[in-house]
Amino acid sequence: MEFYRSHVLVCTGTGCTSSDSRLLISGLRKELKDRGLEKEIQVIETGCFGFCNLGPIMVVYPEGVFYCRVKEADLKELVEEHFVKGRVVQRLLYREPGATVKTQEFNNIEFFKHQKRIALANCGIINPEKIEEYIARDGYFALAKVLHEMTPAGVIEELKKAGLRGRGGGGFPTGMKWDFAYKAKGDQKYVVCNADEGDPGAFMDRSVLEGDPHAVIEAMAIAGYAIGANQGFIYVRAEYPIAVERLQLAIQQAHDLGLLGKNIFGMGFDFDLDIRLGAGAFVCGEETALLTSIEGKRGEPRPRPPFPANSGLWGKPTIINNVETYANVPHIIRNGWEWFASIGTEKSKGTKVFALAGKIKNTGLIEVPMGTTLRTIVYDIGGGILNDKKFKAAQTGGPSGGCLSAELLDTPIDYDNLIAVGSMMGSGGLIVMDEDTCMVDIARFFLEFTQDESCGKCPPCRIGTKRMLEILTRITEGKGTPEDLNNLEILAKTIKSAALCGLGQTAPNPVLSTLRYFRHEYEAHIYDKKCPAGVCKALLSYQIDPEKCRGCGLCARNCPTKAISGKIKETFVIDAEKCIKCGACMEKCKFGAISKG
Repeated sequence: MEFYRSHVLVCTGTGCTSSDSRLLISGLRKELKDRGLEKEIQVIETGCFGFCNLGPIMVVYPEGVFYCRVKEADLKELVEEHFVKGRVVQRLLYREPGATVKTQEFNNIEFFKHQKRIALANCGIINPEKIEEYIARDGYFALAKVLHEMTPAGVIEELKKAGLRGRGGGGFPTGMKWDFAYKAKGDQKYVVCNADEGDPGAFMDRSVLEGDPHAVIEAMAIAGYAIGANQGFIYVRAEYPIAVERLQLAIQQAHDLGLLGKNIFGMGFDFDLDIRLGAGAFVCGEETALLTSIEGKRGEPRPRPPFPANSGLWGKPTIINNVETYANVPHIIRNGWEWFASIGTEKSKGTKVFALAGKIKNTGLIEVPMGTTLRTIVYDIGGGILNDKKFKAAQTGGPSGGCLSAELLDTPIDYDNLIAVGSMMGSGGLIVMDEDTCMVDIARFFLEFTQDESCGKCPPCRIGTKRMLEILTRITEGKGTPEDLNNLEILAKTIKSAALCGLGQTAPNPVLSTLRYFRHEYEAHIYDKKCPAGVCKALLSYQIDPEKCRGCGLCARNCPTKAISGKIKETFVIDAEKCIKCGACMEKCKFGAISKG
């Protein structure tokens, strides 16, 4: 066994890979070899640390020094200073928003201090391509425990007591779902993992699969034992090449060690896994559409009942959970239901992973206890709003969720509280918006997405979302009428009650929530023909303030349509007929002389 004095963990998730972290790793290994340090310093490729906007990320243990935005050009200095002279490279450390001193240790960074990692426990800690590292973190101990010490009914009871609910959006009790399939009659049963992550801005499942694929494999084997299934399928979108590659490798490694396949742990239990690639259809995130796609047919939802637990894949009893749900299962089995149930709120146990994005200083992947307030997420973990602007809204639950206003910043984030305020947990996308966001345009954007992704099978979704989108488009173009607001609400409520699947039923949520909390913006678009945020181009006009204009001509030189005229050292003017409202003039003006209204 080799012993190293330092371990250097470098992220190779999708985000850091796009920032050339793999080149960084090869360069670091070469530099260490050139200095004769390759047997003293081990470089480990990991999954996502979560702090995505700081990549490539490098953490050095045992010190726990957190380096961010490391480039190849930094490597010579880094090796010389840190690994030869034992001095931390201060310029590569992270500085908290508003702080004057940089933070050295990984555990002292505010972004991480407010988190509790269960589903993400191994992400950024282990090399996901080595099964031995997963086993060293107690991997497959839960599978061994259920096979040697627990009955199928006992496993299901453990999940029921733990209070684990589905993390894919619906929040259905996981133990209850497994119990339905366990009791269902069938000569063949299936376990399915929904890794078809289609929400804009969401990358939770991708990061777990890239950083800890064995956790999902182990959990699916446990699920197979619990319900009496010997075959599982992981349905993952083809746009996740790193996740797919690591899943394939992990499945092969589990086979090689006898953790998948025949007679696992010598206990007479057989279980195998296959991967099915999705083509990127948003509707295939709905469980019955996903099953139809696995069967080789066009991904369209099926009427329910019967539910998949009784008649799912090829008409056989099937359980479907998403990646994050499965990632919690081994921890519950190893640590006991009491441990898991002690985290979170009364009706929402455990933690939730969110993809934090939008107009916020710290973007990335976070995991917090259920019940954590939106304020804590935005300001303590997220570091506040970009450029210190005002918080306006947060979109939770992706296209199927709703927008929460500033008055709801102290809302505890859990299943029931979000539904009560007109949103939903969803799979975990959380997009933050500032004062420059038009909420009517946001509602139009999300509805345009769901309308475009509608499978078209049921008329309420196919036709209803199209009519709603037409109304929203008219309003953003300044052509809306007072009747449009009433018609939007009628259409939204009709679609929610009549659409075939959950995606169609939740498609109107962004419209209903923005009407509820930002109705004044809709009214400004309709009655005043103004966009308060200055986003909707049809309602915009740009003016030059003659008192502030210095006559430099910079605006005119940057106008793509030559809509600005004037003489140097005199006031310039904008021709509204030629202006395409691109905003280039306002962006370039150094004196704040140009405004929009």
